[in-house]
Amino acid sequence: MDTAKKFNLEKTHTIEDIRALPDGKRAELIDGRLYMMSAPGRIHQKFVHFLDWTIGTYIHDKNGDCEVYPAPFAVFLNADDEIYLEPDISVICDRSKLTDEGCSGAPDWIIEIVSPSSRPRDYIKKMLKYNMAGVREYWIVDYEKNIVIVYNFEYDTVGNYTLSDRIKAGIYEDLEIDFSKIQIT
Repeated sequence: MDTAKKFNLEKTHTIEDIRALPDGKRAELIDGRLYMMSAPGRIHQKFVHFLDWTIGTYIHDKNGDCEVYPAPFAVFLNADDEIYLEPDISVICDRSKLTDEGCSGAPDWIIEIVSPSSRPRDYIKKMLKYNMAGVREYWIVDYEKNIVIVYNFEYDTVGNYTLSDRIKAGIYEDLEIDFSKIQIT
């Protein structure tokens, strides 16, 4: 039997396929293709927790209008049913985009913590989709490679950092995240 037919790789998927997944199963939908997601590891979750707490505390202390959501959080990137993602961190400043299901449209700031299985999607596919959809800022945190790449799509800049750097958030005047405070042990 043909491999593509055996695994149904030629099928174009929709948001209905995401909704039909059994409880506990997660996937993302990009250009009609489903990407199954496995449970994140401990170090990955350590970064998610640190970033969620740091950004959330900043917003709270400044009485900010934005909201931060860690994964799993549904992002219907183009406010349609064709691209469904679950970024590790989503910061949404336009509350009209928030629905009971998640975010309908592009968040202002997205952070992805790279996992070995997600590396090609995070570095290429998602970066392009986020840029085209109007995400203002996209960070890729790759702890295995000790790098953080900061795409500021609003100003068309890219910054490369390490996990020992303090990195300024582009969407805020005075938020810096000190990655050296994350203890990876």
